[in-house]
Amino acid sequence: MRSEHKKKKKKRQTFKIIGFTLLILFIGGGAYAASVYQSLAGAIHTMQGAAHKTDKRVDDIKFKSQDPFSLLILGVDERKNDKGRSDTMIVMTINPKQESIELLSLPRDTRTEIIGKGTNDKMNHAYAYGGVNMSINTVEAYLDIPIDYYVKMNMEGFQDIVNAVGGVTVDNDMDLAYKGYSFKKGTIDLDGKEALIYSRIRKEDPRGDYGRQMRQRQVIQAVMKKGSSLSTLTNYDDIFEALGKNVETNLSFNEMLSIQKNYKSSLKKIEQYTLEGDNQKVDGVWYNIVSEETKLEAQNRVKTHLGL
Repeated sequence: MRSEHKKKKKKRQTFKIIGFTLLILFIGGGAYAASVYQSLAGAIHTMQGAAHKTDKRVDDIKFKSQDPFSLLILGVDERKNDKGRSDTMIVMTINPKQESIELLSLPRDTRTEIIGKGTNDKMNHAYAYGGVNMSINTVEAYLDIPIDYYVKMNMEGFQDIVNAVGGVTVDNDMDLAYKGYSFKKGTIDLDGKEALIYSRIRKEDPRGDYGRQMRQRQVIQAVMKKGSSLSTLTNYDDIFEALGKNVETNLSFNEMLSIQKNYKSSLKKIEQYTLEGDNQKVDGVWYNIVSEETKLEAQNRVKTHLGL
């Protein structure tokens, strides 16, 4: 059920970023008419960000050989005169040989060593201290895996992207209300603003941040589904414009085309899970404390999916 509020645009929060990552990576080859191709190429050019090459791999990824690879997704809330924090951190692993994609949500308050800073802090503070590279280095160290690529999205442009694909549909598992919006239990349709609000709800959900992460992943999957539909490309100019303005990545255009060609089978199965811990106060600050056993389980799962 839609909220009564239907304003078109506002700012921030979570990550449909991943859906649009997949929109770029897995867009149907048959959709590459000349005009679509040129628009996408132009958008990708504006999205090129910081170079990154992991030192945790001996050999480079070979897309033609369908090597599994990893992608760190950062949803960043950047305000004026403030570098911002990565309130959304998701490690996506893609394995076409297993015909699957796995999404691991890393709670923003997870206590860990910030690599390059030399202190223990909330994981999402790595971005505030050292941007994309420090975030990548911190996640690589925490999970003991290579991060091959990254996608960073400015959450202020979140609504534009959702609206560009014509909104999303999700299955809501409980009645929720937030900031004048109400979301009834059941199947609901969301425009950009509604999806933004829906994926931000945290304190109103008894599950707290875990409920918020679940809704984030719901919307991600809904955008993936919408983005993989060729019918969505009737709005490709709006989609690519929104991507170009709000997304940064170290994937090149040719790499994206190679992934599109060789990794489509990965879309057959998409699994989502969260690194769960306990809320504990350390030196007067609340953190998500993950046990060594849980951390090791997550490390082993990601490594297995990457074929390491």
